[in-house]
Amino acid sequence: MSWDDAQAFVTWLSQKTTKRYRLPSEAEWEYAARAGTVLGYWWGRDVGTKNANCEDCATPPARQSLPTGSFRPNGYSGSTDTAGNVAEWVQDCWNDTYRSAPTDGSAWTTGQCQQRVLRGGSFASRANLVRSSSRFRYDRDVRYYANGFRVARDLQ
Repeated sequence: MSWDDAQAFVTWLSQKTTKRYRLPSEAEWEYAARAGTVLGYWWGRDVGTKNANCEDCATPPARQSLPTGSFRPNGYSGSTDTAGNVAEWVQDCWNDTYRSAPTDGSAWTTGQCQQRVLRGGSFASRANLVRSSSRFRYDRDVRYYANGFRVARDLQ
């Protein structure tokens, strides 16, 4: 799944439903994934077991994506599978730091826009790379089997 593929899907979904769907901003994604915590994972400091799908989160590791909702939702946003499973594309262009990032939760639409941001890590990531703060970059037009996306809908 490439970022361009995810964009095509949310465009199609918006047209099909007449509601505005989009990828979440990086800030929105992290806010939902953190679930009001400042810990490495919304459930605690350690990855533990049966909390996420990643390379060293279970024995034996799944080594593939699992169906959405395979792990319990966080009690804050009801989000599931924000750690591991598939790395999730967000709307933002890649920037090495958060210096000068938007402060209103909107997507950062300047920077290295050929590269886009992925959050959450994947089934192929080690536990330290599926923390709520983990972020990655990838070329927007390159498909990779461990990348996916989460959809957001505007309520207005």
